[in-house]
Amino acid sequence: MAQRRMTIIPKAPVARILLNAGAKRVSADAVDAFTDVLQDTALKVGEQAARIAKHSGRKTVQEGDIKLAAK
Repeated sequence: MAQRRMTIIPKAPVARILLNAGAKRVSADAVDAFTDVLQDTALKVGEQAARIAKHSGRKTVQEGDIKLAAK
Protein backbone atom coordinates (compact mmCIF):
# COMPACT_ATOMS: atom_id res chain seq x y z
CA MET A 1 0.00 0.00 0.00
CA ALA A 2 1.42 3.38 -1.02
CA GLN A 3 2.00 5.91 1.71
CA ARG A 4 0.04 9.16 1.30
CA ARG A 5 2.11 12.32 1.49
CA MET A 6 0.66 15.42 3.10
CA THR A 7 0.94 18.53 0.95
CA ILE A 8 -0.33 22.06 1.29
CA ILE A 9 -1.41 22.23 -2.36
CA PRO A 10 -4.13 19.75 -3.34
CA LYS A 11 -3.04 17.27 -6.00
CA ALA A 12 -6.14 17.43 -8.24
CA PRO A 13 -5.61 21.11 -9.16
CA VAL A 14 -1.91 20.39 -9.78
CA ALA A 15 -2.85 17.60 -12.20
CA ARG A 16 -5.32 19.98 -13.91
CA ILE A 17 -2.56 22.55 -14.38
CA LEU A 18 -0.43 19.94 -16.16
CA LEU A 19 -3.39 18.82 -18.27
CA ASN A 20 -4.24 22.43 -19.17
CA ALA A 21 -0.58 22.88 -20.16
CA GLY A 22 -1.06 20.22 -22.81
CA ALA A 23 -0.33 16.87 -21.15
CA LYS A 24 -2.58 14.05 -22.33
CA ARG A 25 -2.07 12.02 -19.18
CA VAL A 26 -0.25 12.70 -15.90
CA SER A 27 1.31 10.11 -13.61
CA ALA A 28 0.98 10.30 -9.82
CA ASP A 29 4.77 10.67 -9.57
CA ALA A 30 4.66 13.65 -11.95
CA VAL A 31 1.95 15.29 -9.83
CA ASP A 32 4.05 14.71 -6.70
CA ALA A 33 7.16 16.20 -8.32
CA PHE A 34 5.27 19.21 -9.70
CA THR A 35 3.61 19.76 -6.31
CA ASP A 36 7.06 19.84 -4.67
CA VAL A 37 8.30 22.39 -7.22
CA LEU A 38 5.21 24.58 -6.76
CA GLN A 39 5.44 24.47 -2.96
CA ASP A 40 9.16 25.34 -2.99
CA THR A 41 8.57 28.23 -5.39
CA ALA A 42 5.56 29.50 -3.44
CA LEU A 43 7.51 29.40 -0.17
CA LYS A 44 10.40 31.39 -1.69
CA VAL A 45 8.02 34.00 -3.14
CA GLY A 46 6.15 34.21 0.18
CA GLU A 47 9.34 34.70 2.18
CA GLN A 48 10.55 37.42 -0.19
CA ALA A 49 7.15 39.14 -0.11
CA ALA A 50 7.22 39.13 3.70
CA ARG A 51 10.69 40.73 3.62
CA ILE A 52 9.44 43.40 1.19
CA ALA A 53 6.47 44.19 3.43
CA LYS A 54 8.70 44.39 6.51
CA HIS A 55 11.15 46.65 4.69
CA SER A 56 8.21 48.91 3.82
CA GLY A 57 7.30 49.13 7.51
CA ARG A 58 4.23 46.90 7.21
CA LYS A 59 3.18 43.65 8.81
CA THR A 60 0.66 42.91 6.07
CA VAL A 61 1.81 41.36 2.81
CA GLN A 62 0.03 43.07 -0.08
CA GLU A 63 -0.57 42.22 -3.72
CA GLY A 64 2.29 44.42 -4.88
CA ASP A 65 4.69 42.61 -2.54
CA ILE A 66 3.77 39.29 -4.13
CA LYS A 67 4.14 40.63 -7.66
CA LEU A 68 7.51 42.20 -6.86
CA ALA A 69 8.75 39.06 -5.10
CA ALA A 70 7.73 36.88 -8.04
CA LYS A 71 9.92 38.85 -10.49
